[in-house]
Amino acid sequence: MAGLEGTEQPRRGAVTAAVRWAPAVDDELALKALELYGDPTLGEVRLPSCPESTVAARRLTHWAVVSHWGLSAQLAEHAVLLVSELVGNAVRHTGARHFGLRAVRRRGWVRMEVRDPSRGLPCLLPVRGTDTNGRGLFLVDRLSDRWGVDLLARGKTVWFEMRVADR
Repeated sequence: MAGLEGTEQPRRGAVTAAVRWAPAVDDELALKALELYGDPTLGEVRLPSCPESTVAARRLTHWAVVSHWGLSAQLAEHAVLLVSELVGNAVRHTGARHFGLRAVRRRGWVRMEVRDPSRGLPCLLPVRGTDTNGRGLFLVDRLSDRWGVDLLARGKTVWFEMRVADR
C-alpha cells in the first residue's frame, strides 16, 4: 500500500486475520453496528471507549464510504485505517468512557472525526523503521490530504479529510 514503505511486516509463523471486505458477512455486521450505534453520516455516534469499538468504527466507516456514499474501495481502505488509528488513540490515551465518531461528505471531500473528552493534544512524532508504536498520526499525516484537532470546551475532535472526485 502506498505510504507504508518500510513498515514492519508480520513475522513468519504469526497468525494474521484476513482484512478483505467479504460483502455478505461484512455488510450484515455493518448493519448491526448501524443498529447498535447509529449512522455517523447523520451526526456523531457514541461508542464505548474499549478496544472492541475499533471494529465497530471500522465497519461504520466502510459502510459510510462505500455503501452510503458510493465511493471507491481504496478510499474506504485508507479511511478505515485512519479511523482505526484515531479511535486507538482515543481509547488508549484519554481514559474516557466513550468517544464520538462522525462521517461528513461534502463536495470534493470526505471528513472523518473522532471526538473525546480529553483536551490532551495528539503529537505527530518522527517515525523510524525500527519503531513499534507511535505510527498512527504518521499514517494519518501521509494518507490524508489534511488533518487537525479542534479543541472544544470539553475535549477535542481529531479529524482528517480526503479528497474525492465528484461525479
